[in-house]
Amino acid sequence: MTSDSSANAALPDKLQGIMGMFKGAPKSLRLQALLEYSRKLPPLPEKYVEHPEFMQPVPECTSPFFLVTEQDGQGGVNLHFKVPEEAPTVRGYAGILHEALNGATPETILNVPDDFYMNMGLSELITPMRLRGMGAILRRLKSAVGEQEAGGATRSG
Repeated sequence: MTSDSSANAALPDKLQGIMGMFKGAPKSLRLQALLEYSRKLPPLPEKYVEHPEFMQPVPECTSPFFLVTEQDGQGGVNLHFKVPEEAPTVRGYAGILHEALNGATPETILNVPDDFYMNMGLSELITPMRLRGMGAILRRLKSAVGEQEAGGATRSG
């Protein structure tokens, strides 16, 4: 159980709250909550709709999933995700990441444990392939944030 509590220590408050809500909810409500988060995912800004080449694909995800991060000027990171409506569980996961991490500092995002979602009780609802995709999404997000930190505010392309 120590790994559980040490993993929770690295979770930002919002993400810890979301995780606790999922973990404590009955199975049927977890699926409803995940679908609710899929509906909360904000639409992609027009500049990325018109220029998808700025978005990074997550090829490990079975659904077409793209993301992009931007510095917000106050030291935080804005997250943008492109996920098809036909992939509600993956959209739900993206909605959770957006709700919990949008505007967070790069350090906060980089310190989120790669497998935090395994403690949310989702393995009873989602196939192992989708769960691996969730892990890939977070790793890709952290990679994008790390690259942005290393490269500063400049963007090539």
